[in-house]
Amino acid sequence: MNVDNYADVKTENLKEEILRLKKERNAVILGHYYQKGEIQDLADFIGDSLALAQIATKLTQPVVVMCGVHFMGETVKILCPEKTVLVPDLNAGCSLADSCRPEEFKEFIDAHPGHTVISYVNTSAAVKALTDIVVTSSNAKAVVDTLPHDEKIIFGPDRNLGNYINSVTGRDMLVWDGACHVHEQFSIEKLVELKKQHPAAKVLAHPECKKALLILADVVGSTAALLKYAKESGDKEFIVATESGILHQMRKECPDKTFIPLPPDDSSCACNDCNFMKLNTLEKLRDCLRDMSPAIEVDETIIDRARQPIVRMLELSK
Repeated sequence: MNVDNYADVKTENLKEEILRLKKERNAVILGHYYQKGEIQDLADFIGDSLALAQIATKLTQPVVVMCGVHFMGETVKILCPEKTVLVPDLNAGCSLADSCRPEEFKEFIDAHPGHTVISYVNTSAAVKALTDIVVTSSNAKAVVDTLPHDEKIIFGPDRNLGNYINSVTGRDMLVWDGACHVHEQFSIEKLVELKKQHPAAKVLAHPECKKALLILADVVGSTAALLKYAKESGDKEFIVATESGILHQMRKECPDKTFIPLPPDDSSCACNDCNFMKLNTLEKLRDCLRDMSPAIEVDETIIDRARQPIVRMLELSK
């Protein structure tokens, strides 16, 4: 048996074991669009942060495996505290969440009294507990639009998303100075080069990207919105400025179209990966179902305070 055949057999055996363990544990697997393709294909549900939060509230299984990053597991636990919430790798964190420490964010809030606090879902449970409304990139504009135009707002932690929402709503929100390491690294120069090579290609960009890149984009939206646009568009070629995991679903659902990943600045790599998202593997997924570990734990007092802003978001997103 050659190396490739051995790897294929090993992968298939792993998948079979995962499916067996999932059935034994009465578990459900949630996968984010930024996961490796093989994990997306095994997940019972895939989506962006908003979709996964909405799905979590409707699950009947007692065990949920969140194939994403740590804050996503926390969000499921906050919404479903009675369930066992597993993650394949506890080290799968988030640079954006890390850029907003709860102690520092509280000091910022205290220094600006009288503001409604809106936090991006890419935050820790402790930051959500300091928040009035949680948003995702899918619904941030819609949620902000529900508030009076003269309402004072703090938005955290993503400065690029916050400034983008300011630009499209005419608001003047106070924006926390945080960022996602993936979306910060996209190269404007390489985008210009790709546009020269593919003049008919539409540029799809996530609002966590820098302003200069968003100005050059044809479509700005969440991962789910970009996927929806690609499926419904009559165009056949796209340059994609978001984490490379979404390309798996784009190519899967649009096999007749071409998707070109925008590279980061300082790399010869043709795509831009989140190293945290890619920590999850089939082996770790198998192990967490086998061992029922690692499990997400959130303090009950944090859960009580953090659930309210998430539920408010879900209600405003119906």
